[in-house]
Amino acid sequence: MQISVYRDYQTLSFQAADRIIEMVGQKPDAVLCLAAGDTPRLTYDTLAERAASENIDFSQCTFVGLDEWVGIPPENEGSCHYFLQKHLFEPVRISSDQIHLFDALTSDPDDECRKMNQLISTLGGIDLMLVGIGMNGHIGFNEPGASPERYAHVVNLDEATQTVGQKYFRQPTVLRQGITLGLKHLLEARKVILIANGAKKAGVIKQTIEGPITPELPATILRMHRNSEVMLDEEAASG
Repeated sequence: MQISVYRDYQTLSFQAADRIIEMVGQKPDAVLCLAAGDTPRLTYDTLAERAASENIDFSQCTFVGLDEWVGIPPENEGSCHYFLQKHLFEPVRISSDQIHLFDALTSDPDDECRKMNQLISTLGGIDLMLVGIGMNGHIGFNEPGASPERYAHVVNLDEATQTVGQKYFRQPTVLRQGITLGLKHLLEARKVILIANGAKKAGVIKQTIEGPITPELPATILRMHRNSEVMLDEEAASG
């Protein structure tokens, strides 16, 4: 596992965007799995600016969703779908036929997982996965105790995730379940990048890098990956 530390969030975000651009340069038809959330927001803003100014072609890429809140419609501003459309797909001008996200309103979430697993398999796997880290060490909605052998699945959300997740919504919202790619997808991705910023993430980052590899802190599985990188600003790396 490679660890890269940058002086501030802006520099971190520029470098994370650069990793995505580099991947697309190497493989124009790359399969990309890019997380929603506060941490990658500036990465995507930077990516959109550079895509326009540097004429970067994403037209052959495929984008697959990492996770979603079960029962939250895509037009809700707190959904991962809404976030990715607003901050990534629309600014970078990604065509809808390139995008494959979880349907959070499906009547059969398990079938939705099967379809996502089949899609990723048909595409030949994920080339680049960009993820954040939760305060409880989760990646996507792989909560503490998640098995490293699972592909996409539905999960009952940890209390910490339900609480922290409220920040994405304008009013209190019931968040009981999530649908997510599994840690097996992460282990099989050709490259995985975890980005984290801010002093509030210093403790969980320290545990991820220096503590025991354990399902109780899902992010520690990155240390088992053959091509993983943890990208941090100085505050997140302060521990």
